[in-house]
Amino acid sequence: MTETKSRSPEYRMAAGTLGGLRQDLFRDAFEYRPLERMRTDGPLLRQLPERMRERIAWTPHALVVTAALFVVLIGLLSADSGALRMAVSTVMLMLLPAITVLMTLVRPVGAFWISMALTPFAAVVGGHYWPWGPSTFLSHLTVLVVVAARTRPRTAAWMWGLTLAFGGMLENVGGWDSSTTTSVFAVVSAFALLVVAVAQIRRDAEREVTVQRTVTAVERDRRTLLEERTTIARELHDVVAHHMSVVAIQAEAAPYRVENPPPELEQAFATIRENAVAALTELRRVLGVVRAEDQQAPDAPQPTLAQLDGLLANVREAGLETEKTVTGAVRELPQGVELSAYRIIQEALSNTLRHAPGATAKVEIGYVLGGLGLRVVNGPPTGPVKPSPGAGHGITGMRERVAMLDGDMTAVATAEGGYEITAFIPVRLAEEPHETQGPHETQGPHGPHGKTDEPYGTDEPYGTGERLGARLEKREIRPAKAEEAEKAEKAEKAERA
Repeated sequence: MTETKSRSPEYRMAAGTLGGLRQDLFRDAFEYRPLERMRTDGPLLRQLPERMRERIAWTPHALVVTAALFVVLIGLLSADSGALRMAVSTVMLMLLPAITVLMTLVRPVGAFWISMALTPFAAVVGGHYWPWGPSTFLSHLTVLVVVAARTRPRTAAWMWGLTLAFGGMLENVGGWDSSTTTSVFAVVSAFALLVVAVAQIRRDAEREVTVQRTVTAVERDRRTLLEERTTIARELHDVVAHHMSVVAIQAEAAPYRVENPPPELEQAFATIRENAVAALTELRRVLGVVRAEDQQAPDAPQPTLAQLDGLLANVREAGLETEKTVTGAVRELPQGVELSAYRIIQEALSNTLRHAPGATAKVEIGYVLGGLGLRVVNGPPTGPVKPSPGAGHGITGMRERVAMLDGDMTAVATAEGGYEITAFIPVRLAEEPHETQGPHETQGPHGPHGKTDEPYGTDEPYGTGERLGARLEKREIRPAKAEEAEKAEKAEKAERA
């Protein structure tokens, strides 16, 4: 350990350099690594037919094969005449250089070493240029470029340095009077490898940016989902706390409603009240965890569909013409359902204000036997759409609210250029309070229009909101509920008759 620490920085740098050379060019040099096909998912290639894209994916392989054919052609032109010399030239100046080029498709680093070993033999056979003749010049340059493109810039630098050192050694050892090509090869190969290295560095940088964007998008979606769930939990706390408070008060007052209640009954009600108070305390603790530090507790009850007219009046003042249609037997629903429905409509209208300035919106609410149907649709924007400063949580929050209540929701663009939100929230019959309103009403952009022309309990289960019912059935959102609603309203109509 003392000897390792006492080594100089120069020694450690040299050891690291040799280690990189061994890893890049010696370790598993002849490993089988087939060249992958080119990706065809780019913005331009995606527009081409599928059959053409499959052929374009083989472009790198076609380029390597083309280079090998050029090597054969150049070797044929530079071969000597005579039967024996022609045969030797064919092998050394055409076949073997072409094979080394093709070898880069499957064993790139091994092709580099074979090309290096072939250089002096081909130079002896060629005899005119030293150490790289025309065919070997092209073949070795192609090998360097392909291997550099398939590995990394450090490997390209190692190959270029070894090639120049090997060429200089052959010039000094060979003693040939022929024209030398080492300096020319050094300049041409340096330029080619530099281009390949720059392209490779840029490609790696783009790939890294893409990976980081993907990770960031995933984390942002996860954070958005958690934020929306936290918001829903904070809002539902008030609803649950109200019910628990009612349970505690009724349990405390119940024994006084009975004359001379037995001790067992008093004890049972006392236990119910204690459990309700304990649950309410735990709810407050949970709310303290999920509530942000700078967030104040709400000073008003959570909104329900009864406050929807006020919301529509606010958006009309903001410049959004809105029409409301309510169909079916209007009745009071569980607070959680009404709160979620109100928030869904609120967020849909807010999205319309942000992303479709100048458009009109329609809000349709359908009360059916099995639950509540919602449809918010807006037309195309008529004014310039400015970049929205929002975080894009709206659709995610709506889906979470609907999924929490075991409902279904769709959010799609319309053929006219607008957007449509359709949701169905199921409500079990045991959860529904008594009916609070009678006939359905329609409200236009400037206030209520009064009752509809259709009688209460029409054969159409959705009344004037038949379009909402059709959309719900088309998207297969609780289709059985529509049939139940139709049967129930037919029966009610028969009773009224």
